[in-house]
Amino acid sequence: MKRKSIVRASIASFLILFLSLTGTASAGGEVTKEYLDQFKPITESVVDNPSNPVTPAKVKLGKMLYFDVRLSKSGFLSCNTCHNLSMFGVSGLSTDIGHKWVIGPINGPTVLNSAFNIAQFWNGRAKDLEEQAKGPILNPGEMAMPIETYVEKKINSIPGYRALFTKAFPDDKEPATYNNIAMAIAAFERTLLTPSRFDRFLTGDANALTGQEIRGLKLFVETGCTGCHNGIAIGGGSFQKLGVVKPYKTASEARGRFDISKKEEDINVFKVPTLRNIEMTYPYFHDGKVWQLEEAVRTMADIQLGTELKDNEIADIVAFLKSLTGTIPADALNIPILPPSGKDTQTPDAN
Repeated sequence: MKRKSIVRASIASFLILFLSLTGTASAGGEVTKEYLDQFKPITESVVDNPSNPVTPAKVKLGKMLYFDVRLSKSGFLSCNTCHNLSMFGVSGLSTDIGHKWVIGPINGPTVLNSAFNIAQFWNGRAKDLEEQAKGPILNPGEMAMPIETYVEKKINSIPGYRALFTKAFPDDKEPATYNNIAMAIAAFERTLLTPSRFDRFLTGDANALTGQEIRGLKLFVETGCTGCHNGIAIGGGSFQKLGVVKPYKTASEARGRFDISKKEEDINVFKVPTLRNIEMTYPYFHDGKVWQLEEAVRTMADIQLGTELKDNEIADIVAFLKSLTGTIPADALNIPILPPSGKDTQTPDAN
């Protein structure tokens, strides 16, 4: 770890020197080491979990399950329905639509880079992706499957899945369990990382950002945005109150951490969302009320930091935020061929 820190510091120092010598820094304002230390680049292709080691067999299985509508009561919904990988891991709706056309209470966050999050869901009720994957399948307003044992029975009735589970979980006597369904889906999601031009910038490519993007980076730090949006995911690492300086006006009934803790100080305290791919993951905020990135930046500066940004400053920050749009792993965008249902596959009453 110490060696990695030294290497990052050396890269940052070299980058600053290069910017100064080429005049790029003056075009966007002085970028010091302290600015760059707010962030960390994506350098890995997977975020592993010691309790659920990511293996090729698990990822292959998890990807199939992620796209499989047979994990829903109606046979029409999958994980990809609300977290569409071709749409940067979101649905593009203010709030998602579940079983029997139930409209969800909160905006669905992107699944991309979610492995970096401190917890899952806006209120953090799931500690990791493995726990999160168990929720939507049984949620009556989402995929609406009745009970865990029914899901297991259905998966076990599909011959192709039985073989895939055996390969993915070779040490388990009965591998096709509800817990292993979640473990496989989470293993796949742990590969959904999207490095961007900003990562190239952080690792020493001074030409990866334009002058305007560098100005936006400087403003982003100086305005105070990195108080919440920092680290490798540029967010996702803490819980913060929405509406620090001024209240955030919303019709949403979601109250963040308060919905779990019932503590008054947790009212409107939400997990800070990642800003990676923020250009593509509209609409914004937990209620999905804001559709323009410029408006989102203006609103956050106002209600969180008490700052009124000028239009040109917003344009520069938005330019920087667009440099965070990354590349989705190519294999994740290839829809898998799913194993056919067996003649004894069970289908619940969807009514």
